[in-house]
Amino acid sequence: MPRTIPMIISNHNILVKEKDSDKFIPFDMPGIEEEENIPFYHEFAKRISECQYNFKEFIKKQYGSKLSRNVCAIITPDDTSALESIFINEFFLNSGACKAVAQMTMGQALSKNHSKYVSLSMSSRNVILQYINDNEVMARKLYDYTTYDVKRIFEDAKRLHIDIEYSGVPVYVNNFNMNMDDFFELGTVISPKEFMDKIAAIDVEKV
Repeated sequence: MPRTIPMIISNHNILVKEKDSDKFIPFDMPGIEEEENIPFYHEFAKRISECQYNFKEFIKKQYGSKLSRNVCAIITPDDTSALESIFINEFFLNSGACKAVAQMTMGQALSKNHSKYVSLSMSSRNVILQYINDNEVMARKLYDYTTYDVKRIFEDAKRLHIDIEYSGVPVYVNNFNMNMDDFFELGTVISPKEFMDKIAAIDVEKV
């Protein structure tokens, strides 16, 4: 049976669930310098062998040396591009720390109680508004995190997709990165602990 290792790519590091608890511990690479508007893991490409080796050793320390059982269940920021998703997949798969990788955006992981909802989050470069239907991202709008207009986002949340215009859906504000104070009135606020509790329960049965 595969062993799922839930992981979260935050704005500043990679959080990995501890083997025997629901707590998450950070994987950081020494010497990584963050640049504005660029996710930190882009720097991994400059030292990819070193970063992959360190990640593999990190996983071995936490989960033991039977790496062929591991499936990395990676939760990515909502504005992760298709190319970034490919890089993330290849980075972890080629690190040798797991046999497979499964990815899901933060917005897709916010609710198990509703099949349709709107999610709002903020990454290191964007505010991201999404309409989720049966775990699929049906619509998405990005706003630069330095110039966003709160009123506009509130209005866009009402008409992001035709489904929303004709039937109301819940709105979840993902405050995982503790940067969503401007949006608390928009919907249900998901705290960092609530979010991590949801991710800690993820199990990849088949990949």
